[in-house]
Amino acid sequence: MTTTHDELADNVGLAGLSKSVRWERMLALLADRRRLSVTEVADEFGISESTVRRDFDQMAARQLAHRTHGGVVAASVAYGLPRRYSKQVEDKQRIAAAAAALVLERYTAPVVGLNGGTTTTLVAKALGEQTEETSEDALQQSGHALTVVTSALNIATELVLRPQVRTVCLGGTARAQSYELTGPAAIQMARTLWLDVLVLGMLGIDAAAGLTCGDPDEAGVTTALVERSRSVVAVGTSDKVGTRSFAQICEISQVTTLVTDSGATADALDPLREAGVEVVVV
Repeated sequence: MTTTHDELADNVGLAGLSKSVRWERMLALLADRRRLSVTEVADEFGISESTVRRDFDQMAARQLAHRTHGGVVAASVAYGLPRRYSKQVEDKQRIAAAAAALVLERYTAPVVGLNGGTTTTLVAKALGEQTEETSEDALQQSGHALTVVTSALNIATELVLRPQVRTVCLGGTARAQSYELTGPAAIQMARTLWLDVLVLGMLGIDAAAGLTCGDPDEAGVTTALVERSRSVVAVGTSDKVGTRSFAQICEISQVTTLVTDSGATADALDPLREAGVEVVVV
């Protein structure tokens, strides 16, 4: 049987990459750029356009991407956050980048929990970006740069295309307002897992009330994740500090670290420090 030039490229890759490694790199690019064209991938990888088209067709068949005329778009491109998550983007991005860096500095190949929300969604993106350069040798040794366990559908969708991240999504009933999974199935699964660190978004953090959110069902799932975590990193903008919402997630004694922005006042932060919470201001 005669092996054609393009068939050989499918298996080995003209740039010397195996098909599996080539796909990993394509998916990593897709996660960053959200869309790729056949031409740009062929040029960047040094392979034929027909090989790229076959790769894209196969990725689409496996629901790893959506096929378009001349290329692909990320499977997550249709999953934006609801419009209510539109304020204080710059503060949240700084908080997210700092929280992600803190996690990766303190833990090697950690198991990281994330509940739903704008800030935790940005933390997920930052974790993906900050682990992009993980070497292939390191990945072969540990399998993944990190494992993320999340109760939010949009966070799972954000990370699933990143080959260096193992993504675990809890079961349960999805809430349209936040994309969070709630109910007995989510709580039961959360209680079977152990986390190194939980990065937790909230509507309020207060020395007396602890961490709070607006929905008891979401609070129940997040409480289960807190109970299975070695440490808890709360993330939230300064308007959340010193306030409380409807449903308690956990006591302040269960919070290890708070990452917030410089708008938080000393009067709001000092009671948290006195309660033993490490405060990181960015």
